[in-house]
Amino acid sequence: MKWDKLADSQSIKKAKQALEAGGIKVFVVESGKEAKEKALSLIQKGATVMTATSTTAQQIGLDTAIDESREFVSLRKKITSLPESEQRAQARRINSAPDYVVGSVHAVTEDGKIVIASNSGSQLAPYAFSAAHVIWVVGTQKIVKNIDEAMKRIEEYTFKLEDERMMEAYGMHSGIRKLLIVNSEVMPERINLIFIKEKLGF
Repeated sequence: MKWDKLADSQSIKKAKQALEAGGIKVFVVESGKEAKEKALSLIQKGATVMTATSTTAQQIGLDTAIDESREFVSLRKKITSLPESEQRAQARRINSAPDYVVGSVHAVTEDGKIVIASNSGSQLAPYAFSAAHVIWVVGTQKIVKNIDEAMKRIEEYTFKLEDERMMEAYGMHSGIRKLLIVNSEVMPERINLIFIKEKLGF
């Protein structure tokens, strides 16, 4: 399988229909620029926003736009302003229940399942429940047929690239230690997923 190949229009349509049948709002845009503008438009002024670590969000400048905005309260900026000795403990409290969490995912199946792998698990609780709103920006190369393909994509492709990123950034290896699978969403309009027709993230 070529895990970095953009999905065709039929696969995008199938995934969008299945996700929306499961209570997840989906937008399809042509570029990272459009995705950034769309994501920012979905965030209410004055809201607290957690930017989960995401290569996609970094590539389109979404995390920086949130962190530097005067319209939102960036929780990442709040944490990094603390003394380094306090950041880890305070991060759990500050990020425990944001108004919005913004990030990405590692695979989306054509039948409407979303899979996120994590080394620490820091983003999984807000994604699953504790954030009032979730916004994901997702390159369409992450669309796969089913859960089996989703796991193969993570194990054979995503993990290798994330491990390299972790080594370069922090001098340590990553790991597929925790997984979240979102089958559907019970709370209306809580999750917004923006498909981007560009190869962004991994």
